[in-house]
Amino acid sequence: MTITWAILGVALTTGLLGGVHCAGMCGGIVTAFASASKGTRPWLIPFGYNAGRITSYALAGALAGAMGGLGLLFDHLLPVQIALYALANLLLIGLGLYLAGIPGPIAKLERLGRGLWSRLSPFTSRFLPADSLPKAFSLGMLWGWLPCGLVYTMLFTALLSGSAVGGAAIMLAFGLGTVPNLIAAAALLRGPRAWLNRRIARLAAGSIVIGFGVYGLAHATTITQHIRNGLLCIG
Repeated sequence: MTITWAILGVALTTGLLGGVHCAGMCGGIVTAFASASKGTRPWLIPFGYNAGRITSYALAGALAGAMGGLGLLFDHLLPVQIALYALANLLLIGLGLYLAGIPGPIAKLERLGRGLWSRLSPFTSRFLPADSLPKAFSLGMLWGWLPCGLVYTMLFTALLSGSAVGGAAIMLAFGLGTVPNLIAAAALLRGPRAWLNRRIARLAAGSIVIGFGVYGLAHATTITQHIRNGLLCIG
């Protein structure tokens, strides 16, 4: 199974464009962490938080990819895999609408993770205040499981990678894409944060992500061969 640079680029770009959502959802959290870093090197706390968060994304991606790989072992499940491919691209279109300010099905998707988060969230108090690198990293790992339609959409792509390594790579690229916006939030950079909250920024980001989904659906006629070679092996 081969993950192409193009696929990783889409994941990275989606994470970057998702900044219009991340800055609003997690910006306040990261800012609070940064404020707790008095007496320490201030850049360490946001670094630890983001490293922990991305680690959780990669672990979830590995699990999703491994699950997808099991499905690829059975030829009779090929129609299911094709349906998942189409669903993943439809979710990208839904994600684009979500970023543009139209919640739709992505908002409903976030509700699926609330049960898990309700079990994990009590553990966050053990690492507060996040005034050291180990605490920030641990807290970031927990916050990586915060219900997020953006993350769940990318996990569907990780599922289609067909391998644990491929799924982890996709989610790692996605997670790295989200970092600049959260670093800006932690640094209290009002200019970038204000721009991300503008309607035009949300519409532009959403339109590009919708384009990714439309492009994927347009190539659905060739997906059978791609699946036999590894679902995201499109080289």
